[in-house]
Amino acid sequence: MTEIGEFLVVVLVILAFLLLLGGVGIYLLVKLGQKAAGRAKQAATRLSTHVNAMGTGDAAEVERLRLDLRREVALTRQAFEHAQRQGWGLGDLPRLLADLEAQAEVHDGQLGMYAQQRRVSPYVDHATLGRLREHQATLTAMCARIRADLLGDQVQHTSAGIADLSSRTDLEIEARRRPPDPLEEIDELYRRSLDERRDRP
Repeated sequence: MTEIGEFLVVVLVILAFLLLLGGVGIYLLVKLGQKAAGRAKQAATRLSTHVNAMGTGDAAEVERLRLDLRREVALTRQAFEHAQRQGWGLGDLPRLLADLEAQAEVHDGQLGMYAQQRRVSPYVDHATLGRLREHQATLTAMCARIRADLLGDQVQHTSAGIADLSSRTDLEIEARRRPPDPLEEIDELYRRSLDERRDRP
């Protein structure tokens, strides 16, 4: 009887372990599915923005503004990450870039809302569109200024490296040159003096 009881305990422990593994597997699949759904939603939003930007009118123009803003922010983020990988002193730029990205997200939402309203309603609010364009110009100009500053730093670092490399190259070439042989110099001077004597009348 005890053998059957031990066997049942072992079977129950194995089943409990398999149930635990199954539960963990299901949990991971649900989390993976949620991430995939979120990414699919982002991709669908981007795709619809691209499709809507191909049209004409105010709504398409606003969608193009959204695409331009996303591109500018992405380029600025890439330049910042490159500078960060190089280990340059960035000062307060990380916080500034985070604030800029947050403001760009807000502006992108406003542009999306305006484009959606413009597609649905025939009534146009030109004042709001003008302000959105001004905000767009300000945000893209800030992105361009940050990138220009980072590129200027990169060029400055590169020019210092190039100058150092050039001086090291000159030193190495000079060190590799064969020193002049004093006997050859004496022979050359002697030949010149003979040539000068022959040339004299």
